[in-house]
Amino acid sequence: MMNATTRLLVAGAFAAAAVAMTAAPASAWTRSSSVTTARGTYTGSASGKCAYGAGCQRGSSWTGPNGGTVNHQGSAYATGNGAINYGGSTTGPNGGTVSRSGTISRY
Repeated sequence: MMNATTRLLVAGAFAAAAVAMTAAPASAWTRSSSVTTARGTYTGSASGKCAYGAGCQRGSSWTGPNGGTVNHQGSAYATGNGAINYGGSTTGPNGGTVSRSGTISRY
């Protein structure tokens, strides 16, 4: 049988664990791949993560057969009113950048 002090310590440990679980990333991932086409081999890697309350971020990089690299960074997060804000940019092998952002709502 637990005394009051032990119960308090156990309850505190469970509360701390619950807070730690909600603060930890919900998921994180990395991937790498290569694709061979008639024009040559393209290699790439990507990674991303999502965290409770902070949305999701991802990035990727692909290198083509001539050594040119394309990089992409993007993110998305919920606004709390049922909408999702997103944004990202892609930089090509010659330094040109394309950016995109917006809001998606359910209405």
